[in-house]
Amino acid sequence: MAPRQRHPSRLKISPARRLAAGGIPILLAAALAFVALGCSDTSSDDNQAASDAGVTTETTNTSEAASADTAPATAASVPSTTAPPTSTRAEVIVDVKVTQILGGPREATVSALREGMTAPLLPDPLVSPLDVLSGGPAPDGIPSIDVPEFERATDVGFLQPQEAVVTLTLNGDARAYPVQVLIWHEIVNDTVGGEPVTITYCPLCNTAIGYYRQLDDRILDFGTSGRLYNSALVMYDRQTESLWAHYTGQAIAGALTGSQLEFIPVATVAFETFLDEHPKGLVLTRPGGFGRQYGTNPYANYDSPDGRPIFPVNVPDPSLPLQTRVLVIRHGGESVAVQHDTLQSEGVLSLDLDGSQVVAFHLPGTATPIQHDQVAFGRDVGATGVFDPSVDGQMLTFTRVPDAASSDGPGGFTDDQTGTTWSILGRALDGPLAGTQLQPIEHIDTFWFAAAANDPDIDLLATP
Repeated sequence: MAPRQRHPSRLKISPARRLAAGGIPILLAAALAFVALGCSDTSSDDNQAASDAGVTTETTNTSEAASADTAPATAASVPSTTAPPTSTRAEVIVDVKVTQILGGPREATVSALREGMTAPLLPDPLVSPLDVLSGGPAPDGIPSIDVPEFERATDVGFLQPQEAVVTLTLNGDARAYPVQVLIWHEIVNDTVGGEPVTITYCPLCNTAIGYYRQLDDRILDFGTSGRLYNSALVMYDRQTESLWAHYTGQAIAGALTGSQLEFIPVATVAFETFLDEHPKGLVLTRPGGFGRQYGTNPYANYDSPDGRPIFPVNVPDPSLPLQTRVLVIRHGGESVAVQHDTLQSEGVLSLDLDGSQVVAFHLPGTATPIQHDQVAFGRDVGATGVFDPSVDGQMLTFTRVPDAASSDGPGGFTDDQTGTTWSILGRALDGPLAGTQLQPIEHIDTFWFAAAANDPDIDLLATP
């Protein structure tokens, strides 16, 4: 029998105080200037589910492609409660045809982006304007991807096996967004499984987050504001030009002040993990026309526990060095953080959050994109996954397979109850429960300063 997993004890963080970043490395400052300058200028089941969600294969003369998806191209089926009647759709064709739900028109609201966070007729902002700083580029200077193009995972030739991709699956539609693309664009407005979503990555705080971009009866889309809060991306929506904090998904200034986006659980894993599980899943391609050096990292040597954030941040008393990698889990109104080193050592941690059991996995084999000057060749920091461990009312306990990273295939975990093999993405690959998918729980791989600055009440978990 596998040893019982230890439940981490909680260490409460002390009250917040001001910490200013200083001593920015010359190379890092130069890299930021370079970014600013550059920015101014699976299986058949996967295929059928994606087809139902508005994704179809473009017709070719190969029998393999013809058999992959046979459904005709149709608009995504979205209930009227999800997409208002005024929403429009567009189709993008590269290797696949993707139906997109577009954002609404610009509304007659005062713009916090262009007229200021305290402009007349706007609600009071949630944060001090003095803490929202210019990052260098103008609004949209780092251009979001608003017409994303995709190819099948099996056809991708520009990614290394260990290279980081941000992935999610909605309504059977599996997508992967290479960090080598996100690092230059930061925001992708997309439609996945018939749902309007936004996928984001902030290299300054090393954080990937997904949101549903529907807010009540609005369909929003987002761009980069050129501003930073707690050394992290500040987005703006193009409908009201309100400002949004990336980490919290909350509008901090503008007509929508106080509004909250709904999060989508996403995971950052190695490309080979996504490829193994979803060979016919869709991978965001390198967009043309932007002149970016995709595959290179303009933040070389930034991912270091000894480093400091580039811009000032508000953080509690630092229980950890500011750029320590942590896993943040947000569930049921409670948020906790655990050091990556702890999770990497344990392999599996069982946690109790807000009265619910969750399980966190760590699997080696994923490169950090912001250490080496080439995105694919950073040190191995591994991947994480967080899930509800119950299946059909049975609570499962898990063990990481010894030498999981060197074994064939993505399976790295087994449950003690049935001996089923599971992947870092929570999918049962082999055994009595094969084909079962664990319910993902919202989690964030990030730096400690981002977690502490944006959530001063967060609990830091440490094993005894």
